[in-house]
Amino acid sequence: MFGGGGGLDPRKMKQMMKQMGIEVTEIDANEIVIRTDDEELVFTDVEVQRMDAQGQATYQIVGDPESRPLGEGGDSGGDGDVDVEEEITASGGADEVDVGAGEEIPDSDVEIVAQRTGASEEQAREALEAENGDLAAAVSRLE
Repeated sequence: MFGGGGGLDPRKMKQMMKQMGIEVTEIDANEIVIRTDDEELVFTDVEVQRMDAQGQATYQIVGDPESRPLGEGGDSGGDGDVDVEEEITASGGADEVDVGAGEEIPDSDVEIVAQRTGASEEQAREALEAENGDLAAAVSRLE
């Protein structure tokens, strides 16, 4: 999840995230469907994590989606679909997609990274932008 985490072991990374008020939860999902104007991206063999930080939830989806035209697979608004009004980050290897791209990095996230690392707010914002808003990765980048 944190490509090249600077040599930190997962236990230390988890402890750092807990200290920053970040909670990560694995979600046992069977299928994820992302509908765009043109197609549906269907993830069936998928790993999903929910990260809660500062009152905002971020979902990370890891898997290879199947692309299909709209309306071709299953019901619309059925039980297996996920409708999320929160930032969703989906990555599937080389085809990494950041659905929340283009959104501003919250000032509260910048302050957390700056406080944790002792960096300036400008440096913290740059690290967050480079890491697509990932708090733990931004902290790791600056330490």
